[in-house]
Amino acid sequence: MKVLIADKLSDRAVADLKSLGAEVVFEPGLTAEKLPEAIGDGEVLIVRSTKVTAQTISRGTNLSLIIRAGAGVNTIDLLEASLRGIHVANCPGKNADAVAELAVGLMIAADRRIADGTADLRNGVWNKKLYGKANGLRGRTLSIIGMGSIGRKTAEIARAMGMETAAWSRSLTPEKAEEWDVTYCATPEEAARMADVLSVHIAAGSDTKHFIGREILESLKEGAIFINTSRGEVVDTEVLKDVIRTRGIKAALDVYENEPAGGDGAFEDRELAEMITGTHHIGASTEQASDAIADEVVNIVRAYRETGKPLNLVNHQDKSAGVINLVIRHYNRVGVLAAVLNELRSAQINIEEMENSIFSGGKAAVCTLKLDSEPSAEVLERIRQGEHIIQAGVK
Repeated sequence: MKVLIADKLSDRAVADLKSLGAEVVFEPGLTAEKLPEAIGDGEVLIVRSTKVTAQTISRGTNLSLIIRAGAGVNTIDLLEASLRGIHVANCPGKNADAVAELAVGLMIAADRRIADGTADLRNGVWNKKLYGKANGLRGRTLSIIGMGSIGRKTAEIARAMGMETAAWSRSLTPEKAEEWDVTYCATPEEAARMADVLSVHIAAGSDTKHFIGREILESLKEGAIFINTSRGEVVDTEVLKDVIRTRGIKAALDVYENEPAGGDGAFEDRELAEMITGTHHIGASTEQASDAIADEVVNIVRAYRETGKPLNLVNHQDKSAGVINLVIRHYNRVGVLAAVLNELRSAQINIEEMENSIFSGGKAAVCTLKLDSEPSAEVLERIRQGEHIIQAGVK
């Protein structure tokens, strides 16, 4: 198995992949533009921030698995991967602590104006009167939009600080909100109206571009704090600038629309930079998170090597199109299932899913095939008459 690592990954993870018997090519400096030439005959591609385009996927002559060493997969062309039958996996939840810690840090920094105060101090300016003003956070309400692992961890830390917590998420129910000890909000606007601090934790995608727009941002109280550590494109930046100017919103951001793609470069939106407390898309960048993600990458490759099924798949169909289960009990002999599949092919019946389990002793097995239509009585009878078939029937 040949593995191409096109981003930074710990030395320990590289060594662990080699111990699995993988041939590892480690090129952390690859860019999205260079990746199509580098992919070659690699079977597994591991990336962190490097974009995986349709061109890269099409050039991967032996590519069968792409792993995002992180949670989001918006940098990978999932449609192209799915069309070519290539698995895409990620490492959900492994950076939750790191991102939540930064979200809370930004919240405190915005309330106490830590970045501005540091800048003045470094320029020789002492202004205790200005920077001695802050609202304080204990007893305030933190509203969270998006209650995945990062959102839940952020709420947990905030409660430990004595804050009240409220939340909206597409999958959040009143029962789940009670279990997680947050106030349930029926809409994101309701969450914003309740917030002294609003923190965003939703994935990027075509359905979430500018999800945080005018309706939500104008629902915030005057002087509220707005935090984004998810993805820049989920927030309408021009609207955010407007509410900062007109409503006194204090914004603290780790992510930005059109931010530099690499590890360094020019940040073009100087107007926004002057308005906010900001960091450089470093939410997941702690040693703890890096080690946890690297370990999970190794686990994904190990599972794929041993079973053919990677962990944490993101591009498999949620619900099979199969409507009929055909169960075949058979002796464990060469060609038994091939004959069954041939009968189904002749009947123009497609197999949506298939699983074959061997019983202890290795003499017999049971195969379950999920079909897109029901076999006729004649087809079933021919299958039952096949050599080494014990039993066949539709469930």
